[in-house]
Amino acid sequence: MEEKPEEQTVAETTETMEEVEAQPVVEEEKAEETVEEAAPVASNSSSDNRFDVFQWANNIDEIKNNVSVELFLFNKNYSPYKVRYSEGLTQTVKAMFMLEAVEFVVKEADKGLECRDYEMSDGEDKVIYKIPLEKVERAESLIHLIEHEYKDIAYFTDNEYEFKRIKGIVARFTYPGNEGPESFYIAKNLAAGSALKGKLSWELNGESFEPLTADVAIKVPEGNETAIVDGNIVIFNQSKFEKLFQYDFKQQLISEQKAKELEEAYKLSFPEGLTLNALLEDKKPLVKKLQNIEIGAMKQDELLDYADNMQLELMTDDQGQIIIMDDKDLGMFVNLLNEDYFVSPVNGKRYEIKSKKLLDEPEGEPPRG
Repeated sequence: MEEKPEEQTVAETTETMEEVEAQPVVEEEKAEETVEEAAPVASNSSSDNRFDVFQWANNIDEIKNNVSVELFLFNKNYSPYKVRYSEGLTQTVKAMFMLEAVEFVVKEADKGLECRDYEMSDGEDKVIYKIPLEKVERAESLIHLIEHEYKDIAYFTDNEYEFKRIKGIVARFTYPGNEGPESFYIAKNLAAGSALKGKLSWELNGESFEPLTADVAIKVPEGNETAIVDGNIVIFNQSKFEKLFQYDFKQQLISEQKAKELEEAYKLSFPEGLTLNALLEDKKPLVKKLQNIEIGAMKQDELLDYADNMQLELMTDDQGQIIIMDDKDLGMFVNLLNEDYFVSPVNGKRYEIKSKKLLDEPEGEPPRG
């Protein structure tokens, strides 16, 4: 096993992202052609329950010296950017991404490490998890862009794209397979606080401070987080995986159940390509509100009469289906189910109620009879 280098920042190389030209294992143009061909083999294959993370780690451990690596940053919209790096960083990149993960699996396997389905996660010790890539929409979209739109991906510069908008970093490792090049990915969170702006930072060189020569210096986080292999996501750190891809399995289950209940109780219409599940994704406040609603208690005609009385623009089609075009329509629909609209008997004005508390039944007669 190679010894893992001490933690480094990009600043320690005193080379900027723009100044450094990429020097991967093969020439850049040939590398791009190889990557293009390798992509379908890497993760477009369907997830397989027979995937064995221990066998994968052992296989990579044997060929680790024949693996090339390419880095990508991605922003909060999960749009990737290519990043060049100096040849002097190659071994550090391999150590901090590939070797850290592979060595952990190989060593811990003898100490009882298990790999279970993510749905069974409960924060246990000595357990890593896996989930099909296709179930984690943001991760699948990111990998799809890297594999199928590689030539259109721009190189990152802070002047043009701003590091503060970056969410994570992913390393793609490519190696010779039985049927051509194959690849896998290791991804990590990058906090905005991990970056140092060159204009506002100094570097300590020997006994003296000097200006930071890089546009941006970053501290790459230690520890294993997430690997993407053969259509599967391998989760080393559950909380960091969920943060990186904004994925909450339990919330997703509740969201899917509520979507099913709504579609059974009400006639709804959506634009082509849009679903209720997609609209409810990442809408935690809305899903939480739905959890407290007895779905179906208010009938569809009652809901439409309520909307008309409140003079709300809730539209229906020729079949009487409620049209949900976007988040705004969905929010209005759920608010109606929760009776969140009110006309004041005093001033006659309409209100949307943001919070309400059910009062107890009155006791006795009112004070004025």
